[in-house]
Amino acid sequence: MDNATIPNSEFVLRWRNVQELMKKKSIDLLFAYGDDRAVFGPAHVRWLADIPVHFEPLCVMLLPHGDPILLSGPESNQYALLRGKIKDVRVLEEFTHPDEEYPYSIIQSLKDILTNLGWERSHIQRVGIGGLQLISCGTLQTLKNELPGVEWIDMEADLVSLRAVKTPAEITLIRRAYQIADAGITAAVEAVAPGKTERAVSAAAEAVMRSAGAEGFGIDTIVASGPNSRPILARSTFREIQKNDHVLLTFAPRYEGYHGAVGRMVFVGEPDPQIERAYQTAVKAQEACGSLMRAGEPGSTVEAAGRDITAREGYGEYFLYSGLHSVGLIEFEPPIFGPDTPGKLVENLVMSVDIPLFNAPWGGLRVEDGYLVTQSGAEKLSQSEYYFFR
Repeated sequence: MDNATIPNSEFVLRWRNVQELMKKKSIDLLFAYGDDRAVFGPAHVRWLADIPVHFEPLCVMLLPHGDPILLSGPESNQYALLRGKIKDVRVLEEFTHPDEEYPYSIIQSLKDILTNLGWERSHIQRVGIGGLQLISCGTLQTLKNELPGVEWIDMEADLVSLRAVKTPAEITLIRRAYQIADAGITAAVEAVAPGKTERAVSAAAEAVMRSAGAEGFGIDTIVASGPNSRPILARSTFREIQKNDHVLLTFAPRYEGYHGAVGRMVFVGEPDPQIERAYQTAVKAQEACGSLMRAGEPGSTVEAAGRDITAREGYGEYFLYSGLHSVGLIEFEPPIFGPDTPGKLVENLVMSVDIPLFNAPWGGLRVEDGYLVTQSGAEKLSQSEYYFFR
């Protein structure tokens, strides 16, 4: 399993699937935009080109036939050629910095690139775009200026749906990501002690996860103690862990682009009985969701099992977001199931059962693990124990 990758043939299949989607939607040209925002930014480019986006934006441009073109800034093109699966890389004028000069780069406008490819402007009527929520207003307007009068179609949901069901190669990488997350949990638990700062614990966990192969993290590593555990998205600080504290851990390492996500609680000394009871409830809720998960089951039904348990125990108002979401090139990506979300689970989705109890008077907690959906049930991918006492 070490050093596993996605085979080249799988990227070609992804390109053809996108082109088939373009035909169904009557899309003449499609842009799949990516940037280096850690949570959502790289996904489209990583899926189509296998490039970890950094510093400059990248954009995969697909025509209805042929192989894609990668549009880059002038400082990313050589890395993209070295690392990526797309061999036609063009430096796009719209991705250059206005205050920088690049005298040895061949820089082209979008219009020049399309002309070079033999495409007449009149052939392009409908342009699809993925990553519309990421692209800056200025960059989008510049692209629109290069293609005046065309209809722009938001293709985000369509592109995300193509990558929802995971292939065997993807599942292999995700398994490894969960192993790395489990290793991080173990390291963090060992590091937790009165007088240790949250950041010291976070550093110990991240060092182990990096050594195990993590290229980065889908969300900032969360080590939050005592009152710092109350918000949904806590951040690790210089607060020193106290005797009888509770410590929230949430780790989402990225391995070859794919994530694992594990959430746990560590109790230091004698735990507060109300926090321990809330955590026991969250564990029961997650186990109930996992037991129901299988292909063909409505996602909202699975999520409701956990939500109902927490509500019966008096914690309903602290279950603050949808408790069932997919994991892949984004740590928290569609399909996402809450109480009113339509849709059913299908085989080879990787779903995170995330039981969140936050904004409570006593703080907050999360129990989170990944599951591979099969026809007969679900395989739990994370192996960390539920209960840790220090």
